[in-house]
Amino acid sequence: MPVRALARVDPAAITRNCERLRAALTGGAALGAVVKGDGYGHGAKEAARAALAGGASWLFVAAPAEAADLPGDHRVVVMGAVSEEELPGALQAGAELTVWDERFVRRLPAGTRVHVKLDTGMGRLGTRDPEEATRVAEAAEARGCVVAGLMTHFATADERGDAFFGEQLERFRAWAEPLRARFPGAVLHAANSAATLRDPAAHFDLVRCGVAIYGLDPFQEDAAALELEPALTLTSYVAAVKPCERGESVGYGRKFVAAQSTFVGTIPIGYGDGWRRGLTNNAEVVIGGVRYPVIGTVSMDNITVDLGREPWVGEGDVVTLIGAGITAEEIAGRLDTINYEITCGLTARVPREYA
Repeated sequence: MPVRALARVDPAAITRNCERLRAALTGGAALGAVVKGDGYGHGAKEAARAALAGGASWLFVAAPAEAADLPGDHRVVVMGAVSEEELPGALQAGAELTVWDERFVRRLPAGTRVHVKLDTGMGRLGTRDPEEATRVAEAAEARGCVVAGLMTHFATADERGDAFFGEQLERFRAWAEPLRARFPGAVLHAANSAATLRDPAAHFDLVRCGVAIYGLDPFQEDAAALELEPALTLTSYVAAVKPCERGESVGYGRKFVAAQSTFVGTIPIGYGDGWRRGLTNNAEVVIGGVRYPVIGTVSMDNITVDLGREPWVGEGDVVTLIGAGITAEEIAGRLDTINYEITCGLTARVPREYA
C-alpha cells in the first residue's frame, strides 16, 4: 500500500520555473526567491536549493526563524516584523531586516543590513510617509547600519488592469529613485510574482517571486499558459471499496444520500492533512486516469468518492488529489480562495518526497 497521503515535490520544476522567470527580467534585475511558509508548503530548504540552481540570488522569508537554516551563503531578507525576542536570532542567522521605524533602527547593531519599506498602499507594514521612510534610512546609516534596499509591496498586482497597481508603482518610484545617489548600495525592489509577470516597469533591481517559482499562477488562472510547471502533486490511495444502496448515506451529517445504488471508495486523507472541509461534495480526484466526485463530508482523516455502479477501482489504487489535470487553482476556485492556501495548508502529517 502507498502511504496514506504523500506530497511529491519536483525540485527540477522549481529550478526551471526560476530560469523562466529570470529570463523574463529586464534591466539586469536579479531574481529573489520567496521561501517563507516552508516554501509555500513545498519545503523551504529544498525549494531554496532548487531556486538558487535556477538563478535566484536572494532568498526572502517572513520570520527570523525561517532564515536560520537555509542553504548556502546567499543573501536572506526577513520581510516581516521582528520582535525584540526574535532580533538576536535574526542577527545570528545573518539575515537582512525590513525596517520602517526609527525606534527599531536604534536597537540594531552597526553593520546590520536593512531594507527600508515604504507603504505605497498595501496598508500593512511600512510607513505611508515618504519623508519618514527617508528619515528611517538616514537613521539607519547614522547608526552604522547598511541601507541595503528600498522596498514596497503591491496590493493588486494580481488583478490585471487594476489602476491602483500603477499608482503604487509611481509612488514608490518617486520616493526610491531619487535616493539612489544617497544610498548607492541599496537595491530597489517591489515586484512579487504577479508584478514580475505583469509589468517590466516593476522589476527595478530585484524581484521577489514566490508563488510562481512553485509553478502556481499568481493570477489564479492557468500556470501552463505562463509556462510555469507545478512542482507539487498530492496523492493517497483507496483504502476501502464498499456498496452503497439507494437511500443510504455517507459521512458526518449525511451530506450525501445515494439516489441510486453505487460503490463508495474511502481515501485516507482529510482536513487533518490540509484537505479542507469546504471540499465536501465539492471536488474530484483521479484514479486510474478517471475523475471521480468526492461525496459526503470531508472528515479529519478520510474522504469518500463515488465510484459508480460498476467500479474499475480496487483497494490500494493510487488516488491523485493535486496533479493529473487537477490543479491547485481548480481546488482554490472550489473553495473561493487562492492557490497559495492550498499548498501552504498541507499539514506536517503529509510527508514530502523529493525527486
